[in-house]
Amino acid sequence: MPWRALPGEPPDPYRVWLSEIMLQQTTVAAVIPYYERFLQRFSTVEALAAAEDGSVMEAWAGLGYYARARNLLACARRVAALGGFPHDLAGLRALPGIGEYTAAAIASIAFGVPVVPVDGNVERVAARVFAIDEPLPGARCKVVAAAARLGQDSAGQARPADFTQALFDLGATVCTPRAPACGVCPWMADCRARALGVAETLPRKAPKAARPTRHGAQFWLMDAAGQVLLRRRPPEGLLGGMLELPGAPWRPEPWPLADALAHAPQPAEWRLAGQAMHGFTHFALTMDVYAARVDRITADGLLRDAEALDREALPTVMRRCVHVAKQALE
Repeated sequence: MPWRALPGEPPDPYRVWLSEIMLQQTTVAAVIPYYERFLQRFSTVEALAAAEDGSVMEAWAGLGYYARARNLLACARRVAALGGFPHDLAGLRALPGIGEYTAAAIASIAFGVPVVPVDGNVERVAARVFAIDEPLPGARCKVVAAAARLGQDSAGQARPADFTQALFDLGATVCTPRAPACGVCPWMADCRARALGVAETLPRKAPKAARPTRHGAQFWLMDAAGQVLLRRRPPEGLLGGMLELPGAPWRPEPWPLADALAHAPQPAEWRLAGQAMHGFTHFALTMDVYAARVDRITADGLLRDAEALDREALPTVMRRCVHVAKQALE
């Protein structure tokens, strides 16, 4: 993994922090190319702190959970003002966008603090080693306490960074959600779940509530020169600061045609191009995509070449709307 220090090389707190923020709610495979491109543009925390908001959002586009990018920039500016990252848990927790887990991960990996950060992999290992069968999230405190016990052995105390990363890898490659490779696990002799034959059933999780559905209407407006109208979302809230196709607010009820067209950026011969769907953490979104061509765009916003939208900082949800509109207009 490109953010890990090589043997004998001191860890870079900036790289550790950046990778941990990017890995929140995102897979390693998806993060690596973004991480590498991000470092090419912002090689140090000072370079990131000095960057314009728009350039950071552009570099982040496609990773999702855009509040992370806003917090990333706020944190970089705070760290630059402090002259570097705090080395202790309390100081790290006080930074924007850093919670209990991220503070523990940075403290352990970058500064050798003997603490065990509990991500999904560590959660699974701890629940199995100690056979904690109470469902999550209710058993979270018990699992965190169990993980801390794992870190009390000699390796966890003497080499916290190596121990933490080895624990992450153990959960990711050996103590996997399905078909755990118990036969090669270094803790197989002490694992209570293995002894009970219930390793694959742990950790137990409470049933998830069904995600509600929201509905939106987005508008693809293109002029005679092949330019498309975009707007920037408000800096706060979901997808804050990102570019979007103009549209109606997202709400629980579908938008009837007349109500949707009341939110169109300007009068035109609008037609329904199709629907785009996207899943957020807490709700599913269905968007009616309307398209129109006009000689000239008079509405307020940003004009961008329709053939160059791949280079724009559009979130995935808006790229899906663009795809629907382009297909309908071909």
